[in-house]
Amino acid sequence: MRNAEILVGYDGSTDASMAVDWAVDEARHSGQPVRLAYVFEWLTVASWVGPGVAPGVWPDDTARRQVDDLVRKAAADAAAANPGLQITGEVYDGPPALVLQERSAEAGMLVLGSRGHGGFGGLLVGSTAVSVAAHAHCPVVVVRDGPSAAGPVAVGVDGSEPSLVALGFAVERAAQRRTPLRVLHAWTPGPDAAAGVPDERAAVEQTLETWRRTFPDLAVSVDLVPTSPAAMLIEASRDAQLIVVGSRGRGGLAGMLLGSVSQQLIQHAACPVAVVRER
Repeated sequence: MRNAEILVGYDGSTDASMAVDWAVDEARHSGQPVRLAYVFEWLTVASWVGPGVAPGVWPDDTARRQVDDLVRKAAADAAAANPGLQITGEVYDGPPALVLQERSAEAGMLVLGSRGHGGFGGLLVGSTAVSVAAHAHCPVVVVRDGPSAAGPVAVGVDGSEPSLVALGFAVERAAQRRTPLRVLHAWTPGPDAAAGVPDERAAVEQTLETWRRTFPDLAVSVDLVPTSPAAMLIEASRDAQLIVVGSRGRGGLAGMLLGSVSQQLIQHAACPVAVVRER
């Protein structure tokens, strides 16, 4: 779904605005349309709190109109600043995580801020972020304020099918941006660590053969890191413009979205994080 829209979770917060900026920049390179999605959830039947408005009583048409205005103005402002891009806004009803997961089935990418308020309050705290990243039908990018866009695109690989899908996503992002690609492989050295390095490197290089032929001008570096995958990826994020991982893996990336590794990356990475899964 190369031309499918980029869906952005938007609630008017500063972090959501950073997510919009990232999505628009992606659209400049890919040509995809962008849709800002505000998920309107009544927190209780008695009241609702949204950005810039007082608590309202359900059903509160005024609050709903304010949300509509908020989203459509943000979309209009982004479109005015980026002539030629198709940028729209829409309000949906329901629990944010569930609605975003459902809407992701028709999206090419889902982009979220690291924190929010109103409909996205606490979106990336606890189990909700893991649920969105684990169950979305398209790549999920969590945008955090971090290093400048001059850094490389970094990707964690371990030879599993999900990590190869992540590698393809990372290659395309790096090629579109004409920026270097950094391929990272975490491994556990045996008794003779030096002897194992050539085999580990050869395995990684084999996964890159087709991509090197497809994008001969793309600068690619390979780093073998004898440490934990979480530590490797968080450290790499310090000078990257995007860090990419598969939805799960084997070896160093096994259980990426089932344990603490993905939560550590989402919470502590110094740059945007893309979690990629097969449709």
